[in-house]
Amino acid sequence: MSIRAVGIAPSLRRAAFAPKFARNQVALRSAIVKRGVQTQSLPPSASEGILNEQRLKRPSSPHFTIYQPQLTWLGSIVHRVAGAGLSVLLYGFSLAYLIAPGTFDSAHVIEFVAGVPDYLKTTAKVVLAAPFAFHGFNGVRHLVWDTGKFMNVKGAYSTGYAVLGATALSTVYLVWF
Repeated sequence: MSIRAVGIAPSLRRAAFAPKFARNQVALRSAIVKRGVQTQSLPPSASEGILNEQRLKRPSSPHFTIYQPQLTWLGSIVHRVAGAGLSVLLYGFSLAYLIAPGTFDSAHVIEFVAGVPDYLKTTAKVVLAAPFAFHGFNGVRHLVWDTGKFMNVKGAYSTGYAVLGATALSTVYLVWF
């Protein structure tokens, strides 16, 4: 195997053709080791404390609060929260009906709603209709994206504003008509 194949030829040439004075300095520097850091022996149980101290001194990662809010990521967050909230309501009511069917049947629900003041009924309708409409329209938006349409920044914003407008109109329709 040749020296060139191993890749040490330049290093050997430098060492062979360097003056004796330079070779002695390199050898002398490598023989005398100076450490700028003092070490100490610690028990293995101290490693967790050391790691915790080091973690406290690390800089924080950038958080989304330092960024300007954008329609795309706000829409994504609201879509997920609306879906989770609607799911919790659906599964919560379903489990309540399974546990106590006599309490959560249609007659009892209608009787309860009839006794609630009108402003609370309207508020409850808005709280239910807005996430339902937004999640539905934004889901359609995502299905359109799955076809490959509106996949640029302009398309994302135009469909985002269309979803917001459709959500507002359908919320008003669902609450008052």
